[in-house]
Amino acid sequence: MVNIRDVLNQQWIYTSHPDGIVGPEHYALREEVLDTTLSSGEVLVAAKYISVDPYMRINQSRKPTFNEQPHALNTVQTAGVVGEVLASGVPHLQAGDMVEGILGWQTHARVHHTTLRKLDTKIAPASSALGVLGMPGRTAWFGLTEAGRPHAGEVVVVSGAAGAVGSLVGQFAKRHGCKVLGIAGGAEKCAWLLDRLGFDWAVDYKSHSSADSLATEIKSLVGGVDVYFDNVGGMVSDAVIPLINRRARIVICGSISQYSEGLDDVKMGPRFLHHMLYQRATIQGILARDYLHRMDEMLALVGPMVSAGEIVFEETVVHGFDQLPSALNSLFTGGHRGKLLVKI
Repeated sequence: MVNIRDVLNQQWIYTSHPDGIVGPEHYALREEVLDTTLSSGEVLVAAKYISVDPYMRINQSRKPTFNEQPHALNTVQTAGVVGEVLASGVPHLQAGDMVEGILGWQTHARVHHTTLRKLDTKIAPASSALGVLGMPGRTAWFGLTEAGRPHAGEVVVVSGAAGAVGSLVGQFAKRHGCKVLGIAGGAEKCAWLLDRLGFDWAVDYKSHSSADSLATEIKSLVGGVDVYFDNVGGMVSDAVIPLINRRARIVICGSISQYSEGLDDVKMGPRFLHHMLYQRATIQGILARDYLHRMDEMLALVGPMVSAGEIVFEETVVHGFDQLPSALNSLFTGGHRGKLLVKI
């Protein structure tokens, strides 16, 4: 047990809007002595793992997005956190318990217990609550099964396939009896999709200079596409969408190719709509928050798969609280695989 009377809390404060790729220059490190006096129902938590996610860049738009208003300047960067309880004012949480909650980029937090989820570390490591058994897992499972509606024998194409969500979507699709093609950046990531995750095909978009070239390779492998789970947008989607089959389902989970340059002034037009018409296809945008109320349902379904070792969930772990802004920057410059975390 630490001396909770002497807690120095470090915080990363979001200080300026990025016009391109976000980086350390858009943050300031602040330290404060945290008042650890607990009010009724409060819990004191020390961060152990802090999440780094593409949605953080969306929230930095100057215009309203799915968060309605942009992330406020001069406030702690919002983020999911896995932490250890240091002190508790409620009986169901004890010192030493591991919890997950939206606590932000800070080393400590004093919060009401209702904002926390107690973790069962017998099922999987605590860090998985920010990945396969957290927001990315929830997004992948419900986004695929409810918006994508996969059927055995169909072809599912996943962009951003080596990321936290995409890598799970492909594995879930395989469990539904689908053939899966993953699109990722670099030969190493593509080999991982094939050899470790069991995808049927993998395509390196970085080896193509145009959407037409990328489309030619995809078509040669799969013919047509029944479900397209899109995390990327841009040239990749320009290549995939003309290949959709009759009654195809397109799931828009993200457009990371646009976040650093086209977030406030979108460059991509709706030129794909005639393909939607010809194939009588459907397109649906999904957010993790759409299924937040069904978290227990997802854990009951996916938890046993994880516990049995049937799902691969790779984590790229960066060490050090001071590395958080640089880690967020790396989401847009490549290099990581699976879920990106910073360990405190």
